Amino acid sequence: MWTNLALLFLRLVVGALFIGHGTQKAFGWFGGVGFKGMTGWLASMGIKPAPLHAAIAATFETLGGLLLIFGVETWLGAAMIVAVMLVAIKTVHLAKGVWNTNGGYEYPLTLIAVALVLAATGPGTLTLPHLLHR
Repeated sequence: MWTNLALLFLRLVVGALFIGHGTQKAFGWFGGVGFKGMTGWLASMGIKPAPLHAAIAATFETLGGLLLIFGVETWLGAAMIVAVMLVAIKTVHLAKGVWNTNGGYEYPLTLIAVALVLAATGPGTLTLPHLLHR
């Protein structure tokens, strides 16, 4: 039972934070820049086509977070999160070294590790499908 509670807590925390990040990019919620701001930021880094990449990032973060929270197709939610974090590491964090205090890749790498563990272990039994007896 404790394992299932721990997996639920992990899914809720990480999923909610990714929903927050995705909706910051898509809608400007929670102090985010919104889609126009995200597109402009990506374009300023030379990422083309910026609107497509902004849409993918916002969608993957939001949908990936939702899938984790509900424990539905957890492997897919985890894959979306891993994909976005790998791009973030490559485009923003890698050149800054490991440590988050310098803007490095410590935090996105940790999120990749969490997502991979959830993909490998599964969501546990405290999930929407389990509650609906699927």
